[in-house]
Amino acid sequence: MNFSELFKQSQFHCKFSPDGQYVVTCVSYKVIVRSVDTLQILRLYTCLDAVQNIEWSSDSAFLLCAMYKRGICQVWSVEHPDWTCKIDEGSAGLTHAQWSPDGRHVLTTASFNLRITVWSLVNKSISYIRYVKNSKDCLSFTDNGKYLALAESRKCRDCVSIFEVESWQLLKLFETDTEDLSGLKWSPDGRVICVWDHCLWYKLLIYTMDGRCLTTYKAYDWALGVKRVTWSPTSQFLAVGSYDQKVRILNHITWKSISEFSHISNIQSTNAVVYSESETKPSLPRTENTLIASPPIFSTQSKYEFLSPPIQIPSVQPDPEKPNPKIGVGWLEFSPDNKFLATIDDSMKTAVHIWSMLKLSLYVVLLQASPIKCGTPIHLDWHCVLEMINSTFGLHLGLYLCKFQSAQRSTFIH
Repeated sequence: MNFSELFKQSQFHCKFSPDGQYVVTCVSYKVIVRSVDTLQILRLYTCLDAVQNIEWSSDSAFLLCAMYKRGICQVWSVEHPDWTCKIDEGSAGLTHAQWSPDGRHVLTTASFNLRITVWSLVNKSISYIRYVKNSKDCLSFTDNGKYLALAESRKCRDCVSIFEVESWQLLKLFETDTEDLSGLKWSPDGRVICVWDHCLWYKLLIYTMDGRCLTTYKAYDWALGVKRVTWSPTSQFLAVGSYDQKVRILNHITWKSISEFSHISNIQSTNAVVYSESETKPSLPRTENTLIASPPIFSTQSKYEFLSPPIQIPSVQPDPEKPNPKIGVGWLEFSPDNKFLATIDDSMKTAVHIWSMLKLSLYVVLLQASPIKCGTPIHLDWHCVLEMINSTFGLHLGLYLCKFQSAQRSTFIH
């Protein structure tokens, strides 16, 4: 495997464009766009302050740079370097900025969630949306980009507003039966909206676009509840990760739980394949007093070894005296073909559990040498690709390809 030279970056600001042609890195207030094929610099932009977030538009034509401390955003065009745009929230402040699905509108959130402002890059129009709960988990677009669902708080009641994205007009407003609405998410087919309550109450509701409540799901009471929710690509399944270290799979017909996946630190099952990553570092040549040479940055090599049960997964017990305990399923994603579900329990950050949706059972466990920072399934000839950032080295990014076959259960390329 060949590696390029090292490029400077700050705060892990490095993102590929959606079309895969460009990669952008950020060093303080400088934004550098390179070609993926040649890694040559194509564009160099200078922002007004240190960039705290960068986002590509859906068509890879524009680049959004947010500077939250100064309450401003700058938009750059890759095709037309002379074109620039500056968005200033003024005294309202800025806490979040993102693109709309069409890549021609920017949504900014003011401090204390006072409002969401929609800025048009086409006709320079501005629209305001008030009563926002929060813009992180309480804002969701349909996959076709036609509608926006937003959680609001009006007169101390939780509501969901449906907007038509083309005109940003309010189509429907309805109340939800929640104590403190924590998040919402459209189904991939755009037929229903999943709404879940704050973690203090285990409560999940399914609403149609016109505000009808199809079902209310509660797994238990008097304990921390929902932590993460995700839809399957076909909208047939809804995976709900909770603080009790279980994932519950709901079906789209009856909205009942059809299976529960438990994350336990002691694996006894012989049906699951367990692979453990082991790292080796080459020994350095020495003289009597000093080292002759320093190791290269990519000198550490790793490989996967097959483990036989029983297997003990390293886990961390949460501190009951601290808020937001690091326990429960905090990340879960379906494979694009809907055959597998990958999950990570926050108390076992070195392990990735991969579940078979055909057999509804544990299929593969990947044990990493270092805690996992993020994972992203993408579509290739392989069923699942997990992108993991090693916490030991800030710039070390590993790509793990997991290939599932009947004869050879898993193949890994690092």
